[in-house]
Amino acid sequence: MKITFLGGGNMANALIGGLLKTGFAANDIAVIELSGEGRARLEQGFGVRCYAAPDAAALACDVLLLAVKPQQMRDACAPLVPLLGQQLVISIAAGLRLADLARWLGGHAKLVRAMPNTPALIGAGVTGLCAAPAVSADERASAERILQAVGSTLWIADEAQMDAVTAVSGSGPAYVFLFIEALQQAAADLGFTPAQARQMAIETTLGAARLAAQSDEPASVLRERVTSKGGTTAAALQAMAERGVKDGIVAGVFAADARGRELGEQLGKD
Repeated sequence: MKITFLGGGNMANALIGGLLKTGFAANDIAVIELSGEGRARLEQGFGVRCYAAPDAAALACDVLLLAVKPQQMRDACAPLVPLLGQQLVISIAAGLRLADLARWLGGHAKLVRAMPNTPALIGAGVTGLCAAPAVSADERASAERILQAVGSTLWIADEAQMDAVTAVSGSGPAYVFLFIEALQQAAADLGFTPAQARQMAIETTLGAARLAAQSDEPASVLRERVTSKGGTTAAALQAMAERGVKDGIVAGVFAADARGRELGEQLGKD
């Protein structure tokens, strides 16, 4: 399978690195990157082929992965239209709908919309995928294989839920970082050094996530097991409940979902 990336930013770098680790040949990967510095870095770091602009050689691929910013996508798609054949096109740009991408690509129908998250940068991401009707089972498998190079994947049948994927897992790392930040601040305020506070906050978050991942029980049951009646954990959770911590997180996810739909509408306007 030959893959061409349009854009050589952080997520493209993560995917290329992951693909090479999983056995893809560097010669089967190409990148269209405007920046000369970026092309040099990609060629030196990964040994992949790089192009300054789309042309027939750059688009001689089975899969074209669009990895440019959502605001730049419409302009970036225009020069691709006369060069596209039957390639599978995967977009990792947040908020951009399949119908808008198809229109900007001259009616191209083989499209997959993907939403990876930033832990993909260390191979620990999760990506939501949604395919247009014209995408075959084999093409879905190809998309899955590419995105699984940086973590796990899940297919979303209803594209309307892709904004929710963005709100939960796409933006989710920021919510976790906020929790770590708060736990670290509390530890520092209780007299620990910055290094000690950081270690406790990060290791506690990592350990709890691993425990949840390895358990078949819901998070609510795991929480209850840590919470003795009248104990320290109960006191902490009560204070958090009084301040609406859980409700605030849920409300934040819904706000992100709504904003995603708004951005999709704005970016997709003609």
